[in-house]
Amino acid sequence: MFNKQIHDNGVVTWKQYSHKGYSAFASMGRLIRIGVLSVSTLATVTPVEAETSRMMSKETEGEERTLEEVSVTGTMAPLTQLQSARIVSVLTREDIQQAGVQSVNDLLKLASGVDVRQRGGFGIQTDISIDGGTFDQITLLLNGTNISNPHTGHLAADLPISIADIERIEILSGASSRVYGGLAFGGCINIVTRKEALNAIEAGAEGGMYATIQGDARLSLQHHRVGNRLSVGGGRTDGGTDNSEWRKAQIFYQGDYGHDQFDLQWQFGFSKKNYGANTFYSAAYPNQYERNERYLMSVGGETKGKFHFTPQLWWNRTYDNFELVHGERFGENFHQVDVYGLRLGGHFNWWGGKTAFGTEIRNEGILSTNLGKPMDEEKFVAVHGEEGISYDHRDNRTNVSYNIEHNILLNHWTISAGVIANMNTSVDHRFRFYPGADIAYRPNTNWKVFLSYSRGFRLPSFTDLYYKSPTLNGNTTLRPEVNNSMQVGAQYHRRGITTSLRGFYHRGEDMIDWVMYSPEDIYHSTSFDLDNMGLQAEAKLDFAQLFNKPIFIRSFSVGYTYIHQHRRDKIDIYKSNYALEYLRHKLTASLNHRIVSRLSATWSLRWQERMGSYINYTTGQLVSYSPYATLDLKLQWTDRHWLAYVQGTNITNRKYYDLGNVRQPGIWVLAGARFNINW
Repeated sequence: MFNKQIHDNGVVTWKQYSHKGYSAFASMGRLIRIGVLSVSTLATVTPVEAETSRMMSKETEGEERTLEEVSVTGTMAPLTQLQSARIVSVLTREDIQQAGVQSVNDLLKLASGVDVRQRGGFGIQTDISIDGGTFDQITLLLNGTNISNPHTGHLAADLPISIADIERIEILSGASSRVYGGLAFGGCINIVTRKEALNAIEAGAEGGMYATIQGDARLSLQHHRVGNRLSVGGGRTDGGTDNSEWRKAQIFYQGDYGHDQFDLQWQFGFSKKNYGANTFYSAAYPNQYERNERYLMSVGGETKGKFHFTPQLWWNRTYDNFELVHGERFGENFHQVDVYGLRLGGHFNWWGGKTAFGTEIRNEGILSTNLGKPMDEEKFVAVHGEEGISYDHRDNRTNVSYNIEHNILLNHWTISAGVIANMNTSVDHRFRFYPGADIAYRPNTNWKVFLSYSRGFRLPSFTDLYYKSPTLNGNTTLRPEVNNSMQVGAQYHRRGITTSLRGFYHRGEDMIDWVMYSPEDIYHSTSFDLDNMGLQAEAKLDFAQLFNKPIFIRSFSVGYTYIHQHRRDKIDIYKSNYALEYLRHKLTASLNHRIVSRLSATWSLRWQERMGSYINYTTGQLVSYSPYATLDLKLQWTDRHWLAYVQGTNITNRKYYDLGNVRQPGIWVLAGARFNINW
């Protein structure tokens, strides 16, 4: 399958590289599915087999096509999955449709290497981490644009899109600062939205238990070289537990322009959520409530020819209103966060390989009633929509970085090395260097062996530095976290079979956590040295490919991750709130099979065991997390222009906790339908 070329009129070949993981698909004017990974094999890089697909196509139909080059997130210079020495996992559109999930956060729960700690149903607020890290230690990208939130990683997954908007999700494990700068401490997740080069209308709605109603609609218009895509969505529910109701709405617009000499892409998003935050941040105050609004804009381009110039400009704004006691001013906080960024980069090919370089300026600012440095009264800023309330604290920091990378590509080898020089005004005005190198060896078309080292860093969030409440106390003396990440592994692929084994060791310095030193203490933001190490194994069987014909069982996949931690200090800690509450074991499995005609079923199993404990707010005693398993089922009837489904999450009605005292809902059943019209 590696570099296989078939010269006939039905073959799609791709020869033009791009610095974005989604550019190949956009330029082809087709919908492309990377058809090799399933929900529980997200930590495996596999060779690319692609086929044209439509959401409503017949299940037994599909014309296989081969893509010579599909660039993926993982290096500064665009490399294909075949060439890349990094672990870049791809979750396809088909995987998303088959999984019985309602949000991106729910979807990532089924990835064995990803820890998703939900605070409410439908991922209304979720902490996402990779390889035993914390929720603040990953970078989240939307179509290649960094949308991470310096206020707190709790709000990082506030996305202005629905599941129906997503074409694929790319996951990069391990420190990635040499490519993406700060926050890419433990890995990176890039969410790529659909870019149909056709005129289409699509809509869907679903409803079910706990008065849950959701809906969305998408409009795609293509006129000559200009593509436009607009989606809107929203929903509400009473929740499945006390004080867990929510309301949400979002709008997302994406456009592109293709020229013989350059390409342009732009996007705008808005999301709004109001939700009950029962015991989200403190068991002492169960009746918490939160409101979030988020705006994001970006524009980027790429020139064509021997040298590819790739500028990008973006802006994100987040409003957050948190009530410690719903309906009361006591403990209430208001925050406004603005992030501006400009990146200038480029890459070119020459006889020595592929070289890429770039420079980035990123400014992060916050206005708050709690976070930051106190302002003089004459400089107070009124809180929009709140009479008599003003922001009286603020902080601002600017990050400047320069990075360079070179890739040597041989018949059986890929060698990639680079370094980032980074300076941040909140630390000092010195540049610090964070290198990385990756090596992959392919003895034949079925096997790949890889070795990777990267050094990453993360600045403390504004919450880590400043937050104060009756139960929390920030720390302005915190230093940036540093991570030395090493990975080694192998993967095997042949038609219909994909397996991989990966080992990792992350040596962390000044790792930030919120801890209690005694039962009578409050939580303090502090740091210590902490190592995460583990093993991950993945396997998938695609029976249609294996037997070269459709059969009853279409695919089966399984993944398992084991993680161990080691602290390199002797300070006694009574209770860790995040860093030491990692998943020791996580097992995922997925089975997709046909029932009759166009009716299919997908079963998704997740079993996990979390280390650490939480304080039971009724008894005041520490309670260890209990291992648990959940089973999801989705039944789907698929036709050419419509589909209908019934899905149940946690159908065994298992009661469990991802975070202490925040009980997750039991069984949740929904039914829905989608349709599309193309012209």
